[in-house]
Amino acid sequence: AWCEQEDCHILFQDEPSYPPFLRELHDAPPLLFVRGEPRQLHNPQIAVVGSRNPSVIGKETAYEFSRALASAGIAITSGLALGIDAVSHQGAMDGGGQTISVFGTGLDRVYPAANRDLAHNIVEQGGVLVSEHPPGTLPLAGNFPRRNRIISALSLGTLVVEAALRSGSLITARLAAEQGREVFAIPGSIHNPLARGCHRLIREGAKLVETAQDVLEELAPQLHAALE
Repeated sequence: AWCEQEDCHILFQDEPSYPPFLRELHDAPPLLFVRGEPRQLHNPQIAVVGSRNPSVIGKETAYEFSRALASAGIAITSGLALGIDAVSHQGAMDGGGQTISVFGTGLDRVYPAANRDLAHNIVEQGGVLVSEHPPGTLPLAGNFPRRNRIISALSLGTLVVEAALRSGSLITARLAAEQGREVFAIPGSIHNPLARGCHRLIREGAKLVETAQDVLEELAPQLHAALE
């Protein structure tokens, strides 16, 4: 009933409208709840993730990268959390592009509540909200690490902007690598605790990037294939 009232689509795994990248997962959600145009989930995407308590520079960096990548035609996918997630969604919209938010709750439960207006604006500006959880699902802690596998699987690559060593963003990056996706990390000062997660990723093989163009160049073969 809520889906009918709120124009929410339900995508089943065996339907053509279900995102093909997500279908590849061994634990792919059997169905998805979607607000917005489901076909957007088939478009090239890059996940942008990071700290919920970023530095001012971190927020500016996430915003500018997301704005530039969205302007180039790549949708920005993230998790609507405070901090890097939120500014990345906003940067994509301000760049005139698309953004996709993956919930760890039902779509009727915007979490955190402080981002309720942001979620509304995403749909109003042609973006998409998506969840594997039915309406009414509360923000249970275990839902969010599982949510991250969807963020990474939908995307050609995951960009980590700022992350401490114990960070959910590193979970998303690990999942992306396991799924055969690209992992990008932005370096920072050795004195910044929020740079340590990115530095670890770089030591483990993530691509160090300094500009949005670096990301576009690395993704060029995948983008070409996705657009064929």
